[in-house]
Amino acid sequence: MQADDYGMKHYVFAILKTGSNNISDKNVLDTIFAGHMNNINKLAENGSLVLAGPFGENDKNFRGIFVFNVSTVEQAQELVKTDPAVREKVLEVELYSWYGSATLLEIMKLHNKISKYSF
Repeated sequence: MQADDYGMKHYVFAILKTGSNNISDKNVLDTIFAGHMNNINKLAENGSLVLAGPFGENDKNFRGIFVFNVSTVEQAQELVKTDPAVREKVLEVELYSWYGSATLLEIMKLHNKISKYSF
């Protein structure tokens, strides 16, 4: 997936929201979210995920965002199936085609350059 003449490319933007499964067991929830974070790292390492992060408190039950380095919603649906929090319905995902700057692909390189934690 190359940038076009304007330096733009197609991605899929994901909004993660509070899911329908309200798990009260802290150990189970911790395990699910550890898997969620591991999955984020795996997708970032293989170049499928170019941006991720949580939202602060809000009245929409929005929990976070992903920007996937894929050009179709169907491709992104396959990627979110790998997330334990989504599989367990702790998080729900809305996916949208998005056209944005191709420079997003450089974020992980910059992150690894300035952070003591790398992906």
